[in-house]
Amino acid sequence: MTASQTADKDQVFIFDTTLRDGEQSPGASMTLDEKLQIADILDEMGVDIIEAGFPIASNGDFEAVSEIAKQAKTSVIAGLARAIHADIDRCAEAVKHAEKGRIHTFVSTSPIHLQFQMNKTEDQVLDIITDTVTRARNLIGDVEWSAMDATRTPIDYLCRCVEAAIKCGATTINLPDTVGYATPDEYKKMFADIIERVPNSDKAIFSVHCHDDLGLAVANSLAGVAGGARQIECTINGLGERAGNAALEAIVMAIRTRSDALPYASNVDPKFLTRASKLVAGASGFAVQHNKAIVGKNAFAHESGIHQDGMLKNAETYEIMRPEDVGVKATSLVMGKHSGRHAFKDKLKELGYELGDNALQDAFRRFKDLADRKKHVYDEDIEALVEDEISIAGENTKVIALTVIAGTGGPQKAILTMDVDGRHETREATGDGPVDATFNAIKAIVPHEATLQLYQVHAVTEGTDAQAEVSVRLEADGRIATGKGADTDTLVASARAYVSAMNKLAMRQQTGNPGALKAS
Repeated sequence: MTASQTADKDQVFIFDTTLRDGEQSPGASMTLDEKLQIADILDEMGVDIIEAGFPIASNGDFEAVSEIAKQAKTSVIAGLARAIHADIDRCAEAVKHAEKGRIHTFVSTSPIHLQFQMNKTEDQVLDIITDTVTRARNLIGDVEWSAMDATRTPIDYLCRCVEAAIKCGATTINLPDTVGYATPDEYKKMFADIIERVPNSDKAIFSVHCHDDLGLAVANSLAGVAGGARQIECTINGLGERAGNAALEAIVMAIRTRSDALPYASNVDPKFLTRASKLVAGASGFAVQHNKAIVGKNAFAHESGIHQDGMLKNAETYEIMRPEDVGVKATSLVMGKHSGRHAFKDKLKELGYELGDNALQDAFRRFKDLADRKKHVYDEDIEALVEDEISIAGENTKVIALTVIAGTGGPQKAILTMDVDGRHETREATGDGPVDATFNAIKAIVPHEATLQLYQVHAVTEGTDAQAEVSVRLEADGRIATGKGADTDTLVASARAYVSAMNKLAMRQQTGNPGALKAS
């Protein structure tokens, strides 16, 4: 969309909450480095507001918000705070280094939340809104206020709450569909009614925040904009609690593709969408489903003969978007063992990855090893390899070598060597199958009480020499972490995934558990 085309369209601000609401997905915990990488690409792609975390939740969350605030170039950096003075003060401290900072504070407004969660009356909650929004505005000029469970709040009371928040200095009003209950018509009408009835509504920007419990998050978000909202809260890949949030990539491309029906403009450059999707998938351990809109592996794939025939004659017969518009190369070029470092670096750039010298060297070495074992190395193989490399970067515990002896006679045996804080340690263990033996060997080297919640394997590409990509989810003391590993040897990939999850879990145990502090 050109500048002249956007000039006569209403601006819609994109508020990304991948690092806050997205990370609240069980098992989606991210390291500081991963958060900084994600924040950097969100800033570069033109996201207007990045909700970087929940500063009061833990020292780790505070540090992440503070560091992102320091590195951001153009985006507003927001932190979340409950309607509590300590939360608001901690949030202000975290975002103070940002060129443009925001405090996002919230309180429940629906009858069911007031009765069972807060044990407060409507008047008491109005007093809380007045007190906490005023405190936030005295600390910073940009304050967002959210009515948690707005879509199940009586409209008359919601109007009173919104009017009070704006009167006390809120510059953005968020009316979220916290439990994914609304339908598009209802959500659109709610915004239209609130904006019409609240006398000072023109002094704030209204925002949508939709969850996908009924699969309506994107539709509801766009309906809310039609009702007058001009900020959309969303996440990369739709990551988020329960069924997730509205997917940023779908929001951006719906506005771009259907500008006739959606006369709005956003600042997001869609060419970054695929790269951002892969980065978030790798950091969170949540693989993107193949048929996911915009960023799924099959989003621009055609197998039907009729479809292929139409595509060969004119791509617009079956594609309403060009793959290159969202950062997808239309064809998959094959790399092999004769490919050099320069070609490999160019391929990484084409796929959306920019690695430092050390990471590039490690990735190139693994690529050459992979090329020796595979006849063809496809883009998907390289992506899996690099994402695996990113996921283990900076970890104190790594897999060095693995030998497994298996067969029908049993028991199966694994001999494992690991690097633990710079020391190489080798252990031997048996188990009920090769995977069990491998995991028992890891436990022998690094004793822990975590239980295995998920073990999932899928092939990255076709063929018997395909790389296996393994996802492992571990749980300990109510904390959950997910790790991923990739290798042509399924057992090596399994070991890497287990160790990655174990490292993330250890990191969460060190920084405390923010899980009790959740909001939408």
